[in-house]
Amino acid sequence: MPDAKTMSGIPRPDGTLANGTVTVRLIRGQLSNNISNHPVQLEVAGKPPVTGRTDESGRAEFTALAPGASVKAIAVVDGERLESQEFPIPAQGGVRVMLVATDNAAAVPEAPRDPVQGIVVLGDQTRFVVEFQEDALQVFYLLDIVNRARAPVRTDGPLIFDMPPGATGTTVLEGSSPQAVARGTRVTVTGPFAPGVTKVQIAYRLEPSSGDVTIRQSLPAAVPELAVIVQKAGDLRLSSRQITTSQDVQAESGVFIMGTGPAIRAGDTLELALSDVPHHSRVPRYTVLAVAMAVLVMGVWAGVSGAPHVRGHRAKELEARREKLLSDLVRLERQHRAGAVDQPRYGTRRRELVRQLERIYGELDTGAAA
Repeated sequence: MPDAKTMSGIPRPDGTLANGTVTVRLIRGQLSNNISNHPVQLEVAGKPPVTGRTDESGRAEFTALAPGASVKAIAVVDGERLESQEFPIPAQGGVRVMLVATDNAAAVPEAPRDPVQGIVVLGDQTRFVVEFQEDALQVFYLLDIVNRARAPVRTDGPLIFDMPPGATGTTVLEGSSPQAVARGTRVTVTGPFAPGVTKVQIAYRLEPSSGDVTIRQSLPAAVPELAVIVQKAGDLRLSSRQITTSQDVQAESGVFIMGTGPAIRAGDTLELALSDVPHHSRVPRYTVLAVAMAVLVMGVWAGVSGAPHVRGHRAKELEARREKLLSDLVRLERQHRAGAVDQPRYGTRRRELVRQLERIYGELDTGAAA
């Protein structure tokens, strides 16, 4: 049976009706549910509205209407306002109109279904996004887990996403399904999955140690269409055998590389290669460690060989001064690595700290303070 709602309010000229006649049929849901003894109003342009009541067949009839007059039929059923299209009275014959109210009794909610065995996919709104934040790569997986069945689906096991090596701060973002839980560098999404879309958004951080970074991510569900977005910084380039088309797109927050590719099967690995990535060299970090180790060795040696020669209050002063200088040196190296201190100031300050440390260790070693 056709949906009666699609016919509601559409005027149908009828030459068998008397001239200047309009009939309005009022039903609920379907043609067999007539609404009798119910008020129906006919608005006539330029005149007060006319009210009639439906008979046992659900029809209200209005007669002696002037040809060419513009009219509209209106009825309110259980708070639902029903209106016809506005139409003119023809010179010959009349017009029939049907107004269809919603049958709320027929709108019985579907009973919950038991989960069935099946599969889910990562829908076409799934995105893999890479941005730059504080000289590190912030990676986001914006996942739409799609169940195309009408019942909840139970997969062979949970969907497990193990983040790539070097990932830190793995988290499930607010707004994701509570079925997703992050522990360490693993995110587990447990079923069953309701019909439709289950949204999961994952984020983690990568600190590049060189200009080349490769992200490899095993996917527990198929991706019908790959979409990758990478924020472009400097001469950064994106390459992947799984990306077939890419282009640079200008946005308010900068330039982004937009890459797309064909489907990826469940269990396969997404591989993204980034080259010319802006990064901080780890040489300063290793320098800090080397200096710290040297200072510690000097301290131990001085403590052993110079202890018999250094006595009293002066020795305590030198040791306290040594500890402060060591702290200052470590703090300076951290500031330099973070870019908070420029190179000339860093070099001058570091030489001064090392010079003072050498003098203190010399005094402790020779016992000059005794």
